[in-house]
Amino acid sequence: MRVIAGISKGMRLKSPKGLKTRPTTDRVKESIFSMINPYIIDSIVLDLFSGTGSLGIEALSRGAEKAYFIDHNKNSINVIKENIQYTNFEKKSTVLFCDAQRAIKELALGKHEVDIVFMDPPYLKGLIIPSIQAIETEGILKREGIILVEHDLKDSLPEYVGKFKKIKEKKYGNTLITIYSEEA
Repeated sequence: MRVIAGISKGMRLKSPKGLKTRPTTDRVKESIFSMINPYIIDSIVLDLFSGTGSLGIEALSRGAEKAYFIDHNKNSINVIKENIQYTNFEKKSTVLFCDAQRAIKELALGKHEVDIVFMDPPYLKGLIIPSIQAIETEGILKREGIILVEHDLKDSLPEYVGKFKKIKEKKYGNTLITIYSEEA
């Protein structure tokens, strides 16, 4: 797994040991960023269920201003911190060791808003809809922002989650990428 574009292009990222994380493949990551490229420059991103921090680091490498990395696994947090340090993005990064719901509330309490939410939760665990609902309830996504969800093909997502409408969906093997945005 590596950074595929931008100022950290080609840098290899570490992964936590064991099978608890499922890093986004370079092929899928390339496709994700080609879909959302216009949103990246100077954006503030939230990498929920970060795992390795790969998506947030890729966004920073491509010109994002700041990234919040959230995970509830201590090994993942350690790897995220190592990857951030290795790619020299410490000043643009905040890492929170907590579950997604609590992290969303903490960001809202701090009056933080984001442009892009990357969400790659453990597959088929029912974490996607509650997380999107919390994003809406807490108001942390800017008006023109997007929520990008990487999920299992078996985990079918609805056309709407609250005020967010599915605007794009793309299949990569057993993985689906679904993008939501607030309906205009």
